[in-house]
This record gives sequence, structure tokens and C-alpha cells, in this order.
Amino acid sequence: MSKPPVKVVICWHMHQPYYQDQVSKTYQQPWTYLHAIKDYIDMAALIEANPRARTVVNFCPTLLEQIDDYRQQVEHFFSRHSMLTDPLLAQLISPTAPPLPAEQRELIQKCLRANEKHLIEAYPPFKILASLARDALASEEKLGYLNDQFFFDLITWYHLAWLGETVKNSNEVAKRLMAQGRNFSLQQRAQLLQLMGDLFSRVIPLYKRLADQNQVELSVTPYSHPILPLMLDVSSAKEAMPNAPIPEDCYPGGEARADWQLEKAQAVFKYYFGREAWGCWPSEGAISEATVKLLARHQFKWTATGGAVLANSLKKEMDAACLHHPYRLKKEKLTCFFRDDNLSDMIGFNYSNWHSDDAVNNLIHHVGNIANACKHDPDTVISIILDGENCWEHYPYNGYYFLTRLYKEFSENPDVELTTFSECLEHKVKSRSLEQLVAGSWVHGTFSTWIGDTARNHSWHLLVEAKKAYDQAILEKRIPEHLQDQVEQQLAICEASDWNWWFGDYNSAESVSQFDQLYRRHLCNLYQLLGMDIPPELEKIITVGKGDPAISGTMRRATE
Repeated sequence: MSKPPVKVVICWHMHQPYYQDQVSKTYQQPWTYLHAIKDYIDMAALIEANPRARTVVNFCPTLLEQIDDYRQQVEHFFSRHSMLTDPLLAQLISPTAPPLPAEQRELIQKCLRANEKHLIEAYPPFKILASLARDALASEEKLGYLNDQFFFDLITWYHLAWLGETVKNSNEVAKRLMAQGRNFSLQQRAQLLQLMGDLFSRVIPLYKRLADQNQVELSVTPYSHPILPLMLDVSSAKEAMPNAPIPEDCYPGGEARADWQLEKAQAVFKYYFGREAWGCWPSEGAISEATVKLLARHQFKWTATGGAVLANSLKKEMDAACLHHPYRLKKEKLTCFFRDDNLSDMIGFNYSNWHSDDAVNNLIHHVGNIANACKHDPDTVISIILDGENCWEHYPYNGYYFLTRLYKEFSENPDVELTTFSECLEHKVKSRSLEQLVAGSWVHGTFSTWIGDTARNHSWHLLVEAKKAYDQAILEKRIPEHLQDQVEQQLAICEASDWNWWFGDYNSAESVSQFDQLYRRHLCNLYQLLGMDIPPELEKIITVGKGDPAISGTMRRATE
């Protein structure tokens, strides 16, 4: 009698922090829309291309809102002549190049923020422009020789390079502009903007259609991507880091805010997808016993986190089957799946340098080894969970051939069943009992990325003080009714995990500076909306970076 195929769940997490300044309404970074025209559209198209493929796709609600905002921006630009609120997007269709040397240097620096090998050198005209741009950055005299057409061509190629492979291969506007190569007119740049607007409008409906076709299970993250266990109890960080210096201040009203984050998440998710999510990938897989109970109270059926969390919780040598199995905490009904950190990190960091055939064959080999080790356990589930957007520019052709091969081989392999977490529950996959759950995240099984050192603890202090100011304004009824929703959203943006993610000297100085400034700007905006004086300490830099992390620091390995 042949053994049943092993269940494999691939979960892609889609997430970008809130880059829009809620007071000025301008975007401070372009990463949401750049990933929309490349990764979000490609990932959906490649799943759709293989009807037998099954995946889980997790969305952060603030990402959905920002994608939709870009859709509206472009739509209103063409229909109402409204201004675009993203400076880089606005520059694409500007009739003039930046006039001042400082503005020119800034635009050049922005247009060089792309993978050198796969997004710049892969296109000879862009490679030439980038070389001239770097020379100009090094010399004020050379900068003065660059004419307007240079800047028009540079920004056009930057956006062409960021287009997804499925778009480059099929869209006539993209193919025509790339074949032309230079001397792009204002009309042609407007055509490129129209193409991008069409992509913005297609992204969310495409994932909804895939969910309706049962190719994708859509799940959600708390609204603004906060670390829920720390909101509920900051001392939970001690469970996996007993010797770390943890702030004494708990987050005021943390449980109520955690409830708000989950309620808001489901509301936004339902608005865009017409249903509530069954599953929740908590921000950064951050979990605790209190978080499990909270998620269960909000009617979620499953959650997931990193393999190191399970190792810490079991406190013993795990056999090969332990990790690849769903668990339930004591008497809770919520099922928890645990990430295979090695397989997930191989996709995130290793396979980008392999031939796609070799990479997929290697992945199948590892899955086969796990299946053999667990052959007597019919409830084995291999969970591969990782960032769905940031690794692909490090792959040739944005991962097109790797992902195409992956879905084909896994969906046709008789020993593998591509499935989803909810389908596992529907098919009555049995869960094991977990007597305790040590609080942690998928990164090292701890919260060290977000708390426990000088910079991150100071960042936490700034957030706690801002929340106290918010509570005081609520108590004194000083928030005008027309501002209440905006104030609450601004607080949520400040609660996001993204700011502390970058507060490490292993990150680059540029990245740390950008997110340090953006975090303090969001906090300042909160005080401004509350009608309060901005604390002087928000004028001071929190931390600096000096490192050169893998994949620019947008992703991290589960283990070092």
C-alpha cells in the first residue's frame, strides 16, 4: 500500500509599512507601489497560470489600503487632474526635470535603489544611465552637464525595470518602451503611468479571484503590523530572553488596542475580499499564550509562527515529526502551525543564486526526506512561510522561472499535496497538544528584533509616552469628532513593528536613518493631531546603522 502524499503549505506574507504621512498625505518611500507593479502582480499571475497550485497569501491591511490609494491617485490624476502624492511617481510624469543640483542628486539616488545585477545591468540602456548617474554623483561639474532628457530616461527605466516579468512579457506598452530604450517623451511616460495604474487596480481583485477559485487561501495580519505579545504584556519578551533588559513600562490599554488591531484587520480584509479571514499570521509570527487566546476570541481558526518558538516551548530534543505538525495549546481551539525555518530561508536567501531547476529539485529532495522521516504520521504538514515580495529582485527574472518550476513540480508530484492551512483543518488533520507556549517570533524565536537593547527600548518608551498622551486626550474629550478616526489610525501606524525592525547597527546607515525619521514623524503627527506640544526628544535621532545586511535588511534569516 502506497503512503499518502505529504501535505505542504506555502504561505507568502505580503507587507509594507505605512509610508504615507497622514498629515501632509505625501508618501515618504515608494516601495508599496514598486512592489505592486512587480511582485504582487507577478506572484498572483504565476499562481493563476497553474490551476493545480495551492498557496496561502497573507496580507497586512495597511498594505491593501495603500495599494488602493495608489489606484485612486492614478485614476484621479487622469480623470480629475489631481496631483499625485508620491513624489517619485509625480516626477515620472513631470514636464520638467528637477532644476536644482540637490534635487537632481536626490532623484539619481532614488533611481539607483534597485538590484544591480537583475534590475540595472540586465537592461543595457539602464546600465549606461546608471553609470552616468554615479559619475554625476561624484562630481558637481559632471552633474551640470546632464540635460533634462537624461533624467526623463533614468526615471522611465527605473520604473520599467521594476515591472513584473509577467507584465514585461505580455504588455504592449512595456515592450514598446523597452525596445525604444531612450528619448522617452512626456506622452510615453504618461502611458507608463497608465499601465501602472492598471496594475494597481488589478492586484487586489486578482487575489480575490484566486481565492474564489480556491487556488489561494487569503489570511490577514493585525491591522498595522504590531507585535501583539508586547502590546499585551511587555514582560513576555523575558520568556525567551530572560537576561535581556526589558522596559518596565507596559503598553497602556494594550489589550484593548490589540482587540482594535484585529477588529480593524478583519474589517479592512472583508472590505477588499468580501469575507473574513479564517487565519492570522501574527506580525512577524509573534506569538504568546495570551496572543493565542486573543486570536481564538476573535474567531480565527489557525495561526502560525517560527520553528524556534516550538523548540523553545517543547524544551527537549525534537524528533523529525514534531516541527511538521499542527499543535493546539492546552484546551484552546486555535490551531498553530510552525514554520520550517530552513526550507523557508533557503527560498529567501539561498536559491536566488541557483539554477531554478536545481533549486526546485533540492527543495523537493528536502521535502522527500521529511516525508520519509514522518511516513508513519498521516498528519504531517510541512509549512514554508516567508516574505512574498522582497527576495525576488535577487532572483533572475524576478523569480519567474523558479516559481513557475516550483508550482509545476509540486502540483504534479504524486508524493506531495500542495494545500492550505484551512484545508488541513477541513480534512481533519490531527493536532498535537502543547502544554506551554514560550513567547517569541519567527526571528530566532525571540523578540530581540523589536525590544531588549538601548535603541529599541527607547523607541518603546516613545511609543508608551505617545499612548499616554492619546489616553489623556480621550479622557479630556479634546479630540474633535471629525478627527477621531484619523487619530486612531495614526496611533496604529505608530504601533507598527516596522520601525524597530530597522533599529540595529547591522542595518545600513541609510535605511536606519530613513525609518528612524519616518517613525519620529509619525509620532510627531500623532501629537499634532491631538493638539499637543511635540516632545523635544522626538527631534533626536534614536539610532544609526553601519552594516551591510543580506537582501538590504528587508528580510532576515530565522537563525544566524
